[in-house]
Formats: sequence, structure tokens, C-alpha cells
Amino acid sequence: MTAELVRGQNHPLSQSRLEIRISAGTPVAAAAALSDENGRIHGTEWVAHPGAPVQPGLEVSRQAAADHRLAVDLDAMTEAVHRVSVLLALPAANGGAGPARFGAVAAPFVAVTGLDGTEVASYTITGLDLESAVVALELYRRQGAWKVRAVGQGYAGGLAELFADQGLSEAAQLAAGIDEAVARGLARSVQAPPPRTSEGDRSRQATAPAVGPDQGAAPQGAPGPVPPAYGGQPAGGQGQGGPQPAYGGATGPHASAGGGPVDYSHPRRQTSAPPPPPPAAPPAQPGQPTRPVAGDATGWSMEERLYNQVWGMFEDLARTAAAYRSAVDFAESRMDKELEQALSDPRSRIGGQGDAVREAARARYRQLVDQARASLDRDVAQLVAESEVVEPALPPAFARWDNPCWHAYRVPMEIPMALRLGDLRLPEAESIRIPMLLRLPLERGLWIDSGRTDSLDGSFTDSHDMRRLAMDTAVAHAARLLAVYPAGEFTVHVVDPAGSGAQALAPLTQTGVLVGPPAQGAAGVTEVLARLTQRVDLVQMALRGGAPDALPPGFDTSQQLLIVNDFPHGFDDRAVNQLRYLVDEGPSVGVHLMMVADREESAGYGPLLDPLWRALLRLTPVPDDHLADPWVGHAWTYEPPAVPHGSEVLRTVLTQVAEARRTWNR
Repeated sequence: MTAELVRGQNHPLSQSRLEIRISAGTPVAAAAALSDENGRIHGTEWVAHPGAPVQPGLEVSRQAAADHRLAVDLDAMTEAVHRVSVLLALPAANGGAGPARFGAVAAPFVAVTGLDGTEVASYTITGLDLESAVVALELYRRQGAWKVRAVGQGYAGGLAELFADQGLSEAAQLAAGIDEAVARGLARSVQAPPPRTSEGDRSRQATAPAVGPDQGAAPQGAPGPVPPAYGGQPAGGQGQGGPQPAYGGATGPHASAGGGPVDYSHPRRQTSAPPPPPPAAPPAQPGQPTRPVAGDATGWSMEERLYNQVWGMFEDLARTAAAYRSAVDFAESRMDKELEQALSDPRSRIGGQGDAVREAARARYRQLVDQARASLDRDVAQLVAESEVVEPALPPAFARWDNPCWHAYRVPMEIPMALRLGDLRLPEAESIRIPMLLRLPLERGLWIDSGRTDSLDGSFTDSHDMRRLAMDTAVAHAARLLAVYPAGEFTVHVVDPAGSGAQALAPLTQTGVLVGPPAQGAAGVTEVLARLTQRVDLVQMALRGGAPDALPPGFDTSQQLLIVNDFPHGFDDRAVNQLRYLVDEGPSVGVHLMMVADREESAGYGPLLDPLWRALLRLTPVPDDHLADPWVGHAWTYEPPAVPHGSEVLRTVLTQVAEARRTWNR
């Protein structure tokens, strides 16, 4: 599955020989800069560009084009190279006839693929305006392995400003040399005559640019071998012999192999609208509802289709419940009005006439309510049928713990779109549960409320059981986060001052997925909070300084989660302030908080903790109707994720996570 990156997101690379495919709505010049572990370019010889297209392990296109294929061999890079930055520039920025800024053209699309064309990661560079040069993405070495990161850093001053920002002293001279090489390439690229039809018709047709001497087939007598073609047709077309083109197809980067109209679309580029959904189920019989199909929503992948389908089910249930409640309210108001009119007439207050009027009003009320209930039951039955086919098809990140997909679990290679935190339901539709999905990466922390709540079924749970259930819920959430992230991309810390959560934490501690044993006592709390606070400070300084890789050697770049149990016992004022700092500043740099606490017991701190509670998403260890949607204002009942009683699925999954982490760290 392709990782669709957003700015700043990274993804591991499992192959060393790669292609970087670039698609833009206008001709752009492509280059690549090699830099050391500090991000510095040591000289112009460390830049591959149209004037010097080949460097060790790297080859770029020789002229400006709307589509490029850059060849990369990471194993051929020298030990001094720690980063390969892919650069794009508009050749019109220095007096050309085309657009002078990226904001005037379609957003460039960059994809990292294997030699067989399979996409590993892709990135659409959005948000550009006045920039005429951009660092699209970078391949970088981290702890002996290579990763790709989406950058999208633009420069209004063009390549000269870009290279100067990379610390290159000859920035202006190199930028001028690249512009000159691009201008020469564009001057050599002439259009071929229109193709002649079989009838000899010379009517005007779309033509393709011809292959220049620096791109495509090599000229006669050119020395040296021609670079290998990555998926292109032979230059002779129609399967004939002939030299292989370097970076395009049969006749250049835009031409079709048959000489017909030019197709400027990138074969894998996303358009403004997703592709049509897959074929739906056969039409239903007359009078019967349509049979639901898992993944019939729009989306670029099955995961996205299922995600959109789940939220479509949520919206459908919200709307149908709102319609039912509105109809009942209307029926009640109408009955009240009719009864009021009947009572206002002295002739109908007593006697059989008044009783008949009142009974007729009540009958109309029951008729309206029954009609509304029938519509609600019909919609709910359809949603139940859809849920029955959607639930078994959900991936582990979206699935309940009793879903069979967990028995075939394997540690993923990509971060999923979202995470299931539990289920949602409404009192009018007890037969349907909607998965509660939260997008990843987390944008806010979680608060697992260990205080007593008003039970919906009238049962009573004492404070000791609530604390135990709250900690079990926190462990289930943490285990799912560990399970859906790739190996080494998510780290969990635990603070348990009094050791009261040892039993609930056993699946995490015994499988070895924690970064260390749970911190206990005042000293342990102080050490963990100080370490995570320092981490937030370091990453923020690196990002603000424009040097995200300028972190200490061996720095753990994974997402961090801190589980805090039994708050506020064992926490002083300094620790409380550090927790508030982590809640406010941590999510933006990948540090998240999961509090297991009772709000009432924390009331002694007064308003000091109010900002902390408001910044966290409150979840309960027992069903509770405390969540409200912003659209129609329903109070949704939240049901926490429950691991089947006696099931070993949690330990089995965490054991695989721990083994994958050990393999990753070798």
C-alpha cells in the first residue's frame, strides 16, 4: 500500500534501488542535492542537475519537462552522504515564457517507486504560492536505514536562495549554470511534424515534442552506453530494435507510443476527485432495499473507502435519529395544540364530545409517531445490514478486538488513517453500533475517567473497580496504538507512582513493548516528565531552526505516548505544570498524554487543572452518554473497546510487536 505523505511525515524505505517520479502541470527542472549528516552540501559536485546529471548512485533528467524519472541507488552512495534532497524549479523564473511561481500551476506530485513501478510513498506539494523553487522531498539515512520525508519547502528567490539556505557558497553560480543548461535543453527540443494518416491527410493534430540529444535515444555515434529505460518503450516503437530511452517513453516525456494525441496525465497522479467506487452489488429486487457492500464509499484505497463508509454510517444514523426526534416533537406539539383548543371551548370540556376530541388528538399523535418509528426502523435495519458486512472487512486499526483479522495480525509497514477508540450508539437504535474512529497521528491526548459515572443500566460500580476498568481501557488503547504503527515508530512510557496499576499493565510489561519499566515514586515521576519535557524542547528548537535532523545521535524519532496512572497522587506542582506543558506542546512534536484520573479527586488543585482537562478527549471505562456531535447535538453513548474475556489476543499481538521492534533495532 502506498504511503500518502503530508508535509513533515516520513516513511521507511525497504529498497535501495528506486525511482523518483515527478509530475507537474508545466515543465520544471529537476535536480538532487547530496548533503552530510548536518545537512550541508560540500560543493557543486554534490548536486546532480541538468548540466551535470550523473552523480554516484544518482541520475536526473537532462532538460525541463512536466514529467521526470530520477534514478537512485542508495547502496551506491558514499558514506559521507546522509541525505538526498529532490529539488524542483521553474525554468521561467529567470526570464522564461512560462509561469514564474508554483502558485500559478497545478500542485506538483512526487512519488517514490521501485524499479517495477510499485509506489512506496507519494506526496502532493500543496500550499505553494510565490515560490519558484522547492525542496520536494528528501531521502535520509537514520540509524543505518533509509527513510523518505515529505518536505515541501519553497523559495521565492529560486534555486539561488535554495542553495544558499543549504549552506553552499557557490549558490548563485550553480543556479545560473542550471538555468543555462535548462535553456540549452529547451532550445534543442523542437516539435516533430504531425503524423501522416493512412489516407495522407495532413489535417492539424496534437503533436509531441521530439527527443533532444540530451534526453531519450542517444544520437548516432554518441559515446558510452545509454542509461537503462525504466518502463519505457523501445525508441523504434512497435517492438522494433533500437536504443532505449533514458527517462520517458517512446518519443519523449509526453508522447504516446503510437504517435497519437498527447496524454499529459500522470499514470498514478491523484486528480481533484477520487476515482469511482468499485462495482456495487447487483440491483435488489423490486421493493427490497439495496444490498450493502463493504468499501463502496469513495477513496483512494480500501482503507480510505472503509473509513469514509463508517463515517457515512455515523451521519446516516445521526440524520435518521434527528428526523425521528423532530417528528415526535412535532406530533407532541400538534397534540398539545389540539388538546388546548378542545379545552378552551366550554362545550367540549365535559361530556362525550370532549372525550372524542381528545381521543382523536391522541390517535393522530400515535399515527405520526408510528410513521416516524417505521421510517427509523427501516433506516436502522439498513444500517444494521451494512454493519454486518463492514465489520468483518475492517482492518485491525478499525476492528474490534473480537474481529478475526487480529488472528492474522502482522506488524504493519505504514501508519493507518485512523484508530478505533470504541463504539457509538443512540438510544433510539440500540441494535446498531458505529465505530468511533480518530484520525492519526493524534492531535490531542486522552483522558480515561476513573471516577464514578451514572450507569445507564442502573448498575453500580465502586471506585476500586472503576480504577481497574479505567486502567484496563488505557492498556487496550495503548496496545492498539502499538499494534497499528510500524515497528519502531511508536514508544510507550508509563508513570504509576504507587504501583497500583501493575496488574492491568501486565500485558505491556510482560511482553516487553514498553521503553522501560513503569516509573514509580516521586523520583521516577520526575525523571520521566523531565525527559519528555526536554524532548519536546529539543524537537521544537530543531524545527524552529529549520534543522529537523540536527538532533543528538541516537535520538528516538518515534511517536511517544505517556500513560499517567492514579493522578493526582504522587504529583507535586512542578509535575502538574510539566503535564500541562506536555498536553499543550507535545502533540505538535509527537508526544502524547493518556491520563487515567478521577476529575473529582483532582478538584483540590482548583482551576489550575481546568486547561488540562479541556485539552484532552474524555473517554470512560463503562458505557456513558457524554459525547455530543456538533451537527445535530445528539448525546451519543460511548462504549469502550473490550477485549473478549479469557482471550489472549492482546498478549499475542503485543508479543509480535515486541519481536518486530527487536528485529528493527538490530
